[in-house]
Amino acid sequence: MLVIPLDRIHPDSAALVGGKADGLGEVIRAGERVPPGFCVTTGAHRSGTVPEDEVAAAYTALGGGPVAVRSSATAEDLPDASFAGQQDTYLDVEGVDDLVAAVRRCWDSLRTDRAVAYRRDRGIDDASVHMAVIVQRMVRPRAAGVLFTANPVTGTREETVVDAVRGLGTAVVDGTVRPDHYVVHPDGSTDGPVGGCLSSDEVGALLAAGTRLQSRLGAPQDVEWALDREGTLWILQSRPITTLFPLPARPGDGPRAYVETGNLQGMLRPFTPMGMSGARAAASAWFRDVARAGSGGWDRMMADVGGRFYLDLTPLLRNRVLRGSLPGLMRLYGPRVSASVRALLDDPRFAPRRGGRVDPRAVARTVAAVAPLTRDLLAEAVTALAFPDDTRRRVLRAGPEIRRHITESARDVDTAGERLSYAEEVQTPVMTGSMTPMLGALYVGILSARAPLLLLRGVATAEEVATVLGGMPHNVTTEMDLALWHLAEGARPHRDLLQGTPPAELAQRYRAGELPEIGLGGFLERYGHRGAAEIDVGVPRWAEDPAPLFGAIANYLRVEDPEQAPDRRFARAVAEAERMRDELVRRARESRPVRARLAEFFFGRARALSGLREYPKFALLFAIAEMRRQLLLVGEALVAEGRLDAPDDIMFLDLGEARTAVDGTDLRPLVARRRAVYARERRRRRVPQVLLSDGTDVETTLPALSAGEAGAGELVGVAASAGTATGVARVVHDPVGASLRPGEILVAQTTDPGWTPLFMTAGGVVVETGSTVAHGPTVAREYGIPCVICVPGVTELIRDGQTITIDGGAGTIQLED
Repeated sequence: MLVIPLDRIHPDSAALVGGKADGLGEVIRAGERVPPGFCVTTGAHRSGTVPEDEVAAAYTALGGGPVAVRSSATAEDLPDASFAGQQDTYLDVEGVDDLVAAVRRCWDSLRTDRAVAYRRDRGIDDASVHMAVIVQRMVRPRAAGVLFTANPVTGTREETVVDAVRGLGTAVVDGTVRPDHYVVHPDGSTDGPVGGCLSSDEVGALLAAGTRLQSRLGAPQDVEWALDREGTLWILQSRPITTLFPLPARPGDGPRAYVETGNLQGMLRPFTPMGMSGARAAASAWFRDVARAGSGGWDRMMADVGGRFYLDLTPLLRNRVLRGSLPGLMRLYGPRVSASVRALLDDPRFAPRRGGRVDPRAVARTVAAVAPLTRDLLAEAVTALAFPDDTRRRVLRAGPEIRRHITESARDVDTAGERLSYAEEVQTPVMTGSMTPMLGALYVGILSARAPLLLLRGVATAEEVATVLGGMPHNVTTEMDLALWHLAEGARPHRDLLQGTPPAELAQRYRAGELPEIGLGGFLERYGHRGAAEIDVGVPRWAEDPAPLFGAIANYLRVEDPEQAPDRRFARAVAEAERMRDELVRRARESRPVRARLAEFFFGRARALSGLREYPKFALLFAIAEMRRQLLLVGEALVAEGRLDAPDDIMFLDLGEARTAVDGTDLRPLVARRRAVYARERRRRRVPQVLLSDGTDVETTLPALSAGEAGAGELVGVAASAGTATGVARVVHDPVGASLRPGEILVAQTTDPGWTPLFMTAGGVVVETGSTVAHGPTVAREYGIPCVICVPGVTELIRDGQTITIDGGAGTIQLED
């Protein structure tokens, strides 16, 4: 079939008529008014010849006259890819010859640079895409525009947004004019211009049409519409709004507020379903250990939204005692998160609730439950404060002990069921038996690093104190990166091979035993359980895929200046820290001798213990890596039994679902759906830090940065590691295969220890999210390189290759022309 009337399009016919025409067919079946027309199907495009006789006959049946000719590719108006503006539309086409030419031009637009780039960014194979073309009778509108059944900027699902102009609506779509902007709120009130091009009744008619379409099509809709001179409303297009962040599961007791917590671990990318399931299991084990009797309400406070970890803040916001302290606590996540939470304190939906007397018996039970943990932590902290070196050595023995125990216990499992049971519980002993001693020492190190800021107030600046905390010893991630640097130094005789071969190919040749020996085996023996997004059990470890390490080695081999060698940079940071410590203590003795002695004491404790901040997770990763190994073996068994297609398909199930698969259920269709959702979320560039249950991204509702806060060409974030650097910005979305030349400034959404090998050659680091105590800033301080964090949208605001200057002490980024 080469030509088909729009009202004859059958459901699920996108392969024949393309996404846009398929959507219009659904709109027609919903009973909405659509301009009559026909579709030149993908069958004609596949043959490469416009069926001129059939097109002419359909055009004549339409009544001739002016028509709109619009693309309708098979990869268009999809749930996760709108392709808005990527292919062509032609208006007021008249006559068969011009119509046939317009169809050909629509076909040609499938191969424009912008359309090809858009598809590649979304992983859509060019060869799989074909073009249908819609031909419709032209509407002569009095007003036209776009309707969104959810607010596309804030994400609020209960608001409808209408942009309208007089005449054709193309001016709204292509952005050439400023349209009249209407927002309909949940209570029915409307914000809009006085004397705009739409009456209140017309806005109401659009709202009703949008509500009907959203209900019929099952998702918030982006609708193009036109009102003709007789006041008739025509629907020109309806497609899903592809940019909305998923909704949290609403418990049903009113609006709720959530804060995203994964970015503290460098996890803005989504967890795999198994990764989320494993992380929740570990957290539940920890909370059970804390409460000594179940996990209480903490399980209910953890939420999976779009594959990200969110914490439900609602009970705290509604608590009269605790709510006032929340903005201060949220500074850990950055100033915009703190400001978002402060705004929620003024939101009547989150006002403190009346009633609910405190039950003294419940308080007593809670105190009794946490008392043992508190006692243990205090005991560990006192010991660490008194004997820091002995404590550190004891903590550092925990990792090998955990690894040895895991290796020994894993020998006893054999069947798929046993392996799955082992995977479910392998993290529990680490969370319940090993964490407390490590955390006690870690907290002492962190507090010791904070104490000099208070003790030396008026004597030293925050930047000077931060210098003392640079070049921190005993950090397992720093040691890992320096070990990789030394490995690269020894690999210089093979420089041409390592720099001239793609990392993925090098990884393949390494696994096949076809590379010269450079010592990578020894490195992987100690650090192979790590990788980017390493807290997600669903993500490969370096031991499985060392391609990122080969990319880092290639970067290191570009270092020609001996003074820029990472080990020398780190040594300089250590020397500067020691020099500054002596200077600050000497300066303080002149006026505040007691404070000087205390500051010196805490500086010593900080340098002895705060490097341990990475170690608890490093030790837990042995359990996560073994969990992954066991799950992949279960996956292999399920593949052999025909219930999965590939071993790592199991990572797109949760632990409970994996159990049903082991028991005989075929879950391949579920895995396919989960993989598609995961791929879509991996492409998402922005993740709301504070999210409401109606989809509102709270930060988008805050006032924009005022002119006084940022100068011309300047971005403002949070100071995270002192120093200044000017260099070429390298915007990186994934460390795998990333190339960073010495002195270039790494710009990323977030970082975790899997990214830190790139720091070794970086001139500085800029991150969209994070905290001053997160992995990236911590490692940056230890290398002595400047770092600025919490710069919203920075990976879009800075162009790859642009020259920038960052000031890690002031938290600013200057964009050079």
